[in-house]
Amino acid sequence: MADRDRDRNQPQEIQLLHPPPHNRQTGPSTTQIVAVLTLLPVGGSLLALAALTFTGTLIGLSIAIPLFIIFSPVIVPATIAISMAVAGFLSSGAFGLTGLSSLNYGLKRMIRANAGAEVGKGQAKRGMWDMVGYVGQKTKDVGQNMENKAYEGGGAVRT
Repeated sequence: MADRDRDRNQPQEIQLLHPPPHNRQTGPSTTQIVAVLTLLPVGGSLLALAALTFTGTLIGLSIAIPLFIIFSPVIVPATIAISMAVAGFLSSGAFGLTGLSSLNYGLKRMIRANAGAEVGKGQAKRGMWDMVGYVGQKTKDVGQNMENKAYEGGGAVRT
């Protein structure tokens, strides 16, 4: 008895939570109809092209497979040799990068060990600005030396 009362009450609650829509259009809009009418020929032609491509691939494979079987004593060893060469180059590069990164890590550890404690952020920034100042001064010096050499060699008048 209580179950029947609950079932009767449930649709009323749903109706209260979701009232029926007013002035709502049913069915697709004109924009949706135009989009479907436009996309049907495009989709159909693309599907036809896909079928033609698939058919061409199957025909090509049916012609090429006997040739692959006939020439397999040449193709298979060549494929193996090329794949081994590619694997050798890739592993060589990987080992080289691993070795360089290991050397870099070891050198950084040795430098930090010789310097005592690790360099803090403030010291690193100060060191960077010192290096920038040094490079700037060195650039000015090199420019001045080039100007002096040009003056001495060319006999140009200095202002």
